[in-house]
Formats: sequence, C-alpha cells, structure tokens
Amino acid sequence: MPHAKAYAAQSGTSPLAAHTINRREPTADDVQIEILFCGVCHSDIHQARNEWQSVMPTVYPCVPGHEIVGRVTAVGSSVKRFKKGDTVGVGCLVDSEGSCPACKANLEQFCPGATFTYNAPDKHLGGVTYGGYSDSIVVNERFVLSVPSNLDLAGAAPLLCAGITTYSPLKHWGVGPGKKVGIVGLGGLGHMGVKFARALGAQVVVFTTSANKVDDALRLGAHEVVISKDAEAMKKHAFSFDFILDCVSAPHDINAYLAMLTVNGNLTLVGAPEQPFPIAGFGLLFGRKSLSGSLIGGLKETQEMLDFCGKHNITSDVEVIGIQQINEAYERVLKADVKYRFSIDMASLKG
Repeated sequence: MPHAKAYAAQSGTSPLAAHTINRREPTADDVQIEILFCGVCHSDIHQARNEWQSVMPTVYPCVPGHEIVGRVTAVGSSVKRFKKGDTVGVGCLVDSEGSCPACKANLEQFCPGATFTYNAPDKHLGGVTYGGYSDSIVVNERFVLSVPSNLDLAGAAPLLCAGITTYSPLKHWGVGPGKKVGIVGLGGLGHMGVKFARALGAQVVVFTTSANKVDDALRLGAHEVVISKDAEAMKKHAFSFDFILDCVSAPHDINAYLAMLTVNGNLTLVGAPEQPFPIAGFGLLFGRKSLSGSLIGGLKETQEMLDFCGKHNITSDVEVIGIQQINEAYERVLKADVKYRFSIDMASLKG
C-alpha cells in the first residue's frame, strides 16, 4: 500500500504537523495525482479544530485540503479522459452514489452518499478520507477535472472550492449583462465573486465594512464600492439589486441586504455564520424577494467554471506558502490577513 507524506491535525487543539498516510493502489477507474498546490479554505480550519462537531465531527488524524491542483502520475486501465502528465484538479468531492436524482442532475454535491475529499468515510481503505495537504492522492476519474494550461497553478487551486462556490449561484440566478449584482464581503470568496460577476457582464457593487478595501475591490472589477456602515450610502441602493451574493461568515444584519433587492430579487448565502439569522418576514414579502443558499457545484459545472476561467484568465489572488507555514496561515486567515487565499506549494513537503 503506497504511503504519502502529509500534514495532519492530531486533535482539535494540536497544531498541524508532519504525518504519513496511506493511499490506495489505483483501481481500473482511478487517477493517481502528484499534488502541486493546495489552497487553504476556512473550512479546513473549522474541520481541523472540530468546530463543526455537531454536524460534521472530525475524525483524527485529520488531513485537510480540498482545493487541489496536480499532475497525473498514473491512470487505471479503464480511464479514458486523462493520461500521465496531464494537469488536473480535485475539489471538495471524491465520490458519490452516481445513480440518485442529484447525481443524475449533475448535482453530486447534494448526493446523500457524497464522499468529501477529507474527513468522510473511505470505502476503499476504511477510516476516513485524507485531503490535499499531502504529496499525492488517488481519485476516481469522475471526480477529476481538467485545469486549463494557461492558468497559474497556485492561483488555480482555490478555484476548486472558492471558485465554484461563487460561480455556481451566479450562473444559477442568471447573472449577466443588464443585471445589477452585489457582493457582500471581500475575502477569499468575495474576491472571486467580483471577478466572476464582472466577467459575466453584470454591474458589480461590493459591500464592505472596510474603507481600506475600496481600491482593491475596484482593481478586482467592481464598478462601485459601498461602505455598509454608511447608512446614507446604503439607502441610495435600496430596491435596486437583481442579485446579491453574501460571502460573509461572521454575524451581520442580513435584513439590510434584503432591503437592497428589487422585485423578484434573490440573496444567496455562501458564507456560513455559526448562529442563525433573524429574518424580517416583511423584507421578503414586499417585492416577492427570496433568500437561498448554495453549496459548491457539481462536477459538470465545476469543469464549466474552470473552462470559463481559462477563457477569461481568472485565478484566485494568492499568497504562496510552504506547508511548514500552515499553522501561521490559519491564524492569519482568522484575522483576515491574506489577499485573498493561501496556496500551499506542496513541493515544500519534500524538504
């Protein structure tokens, strides 16, 4: 059984440290991948520290990482779409039932039997799946994606979660020319939402609490920036948005953004605040507005997103780190001290 170098958390309070894990021998349908870069998602921190224990309790050791870009090193005898040397990606899923209504609709993320890239039951080896903070991974061909050759690989890695998480709802709600779109929060998710909404042809307005993010929001493609603490500035945009993408995980007043929507407007949550929102019913009733959520995307849509990024040369803004800096990176993510995503150079594991 092949071994792989990795970084793992041994408990909810221990720092991530070097660890050795098992990977399966590739089956006929599998692709073996040398991991080149892995993005750091806020979900990694929640999972490593067992902060979702009521919903998704962490099994230790935990090897996080679901924003994976790498190079194919071997393929099984039945693999048709990939060959040795191809540049590929793996996102948040590594398996699903394949025959349920969600899978048949290319919505594998909603499959009751979906297997997440880490901390999910591993039907091949037992125990749980291990993620991309490692030097290699073996994944069924269905869950491997082609990465356009023109994209910077470090910046492409976060597309496998932050990218599809924002692209999917923008496409679902018909964002395009003639639409006014708001992006709430300019972090790892928000900055991708700005890039996609602009590339889709929408009028893009960023809402932020930080005046020091105005210039960066404009650089990323926003047409306008509103400081959400400025009541007068907020009032000017009341009842004018077709769609708002809320990327904030911290507690905030969602009713203030519902008031921004026009008739039949939608606000979609992709941030995941720990506490429930108080929602004013009249804020939805007047205008037939809707509030929804969105979870990553299916495999077909994720490939569509990557191809769109290749066409428009879109990647995440990243700071590249070595795996030895991961614990420091976690603390900086919690302080919002990164523009806008960390990407781990997995060659650092060889040191």
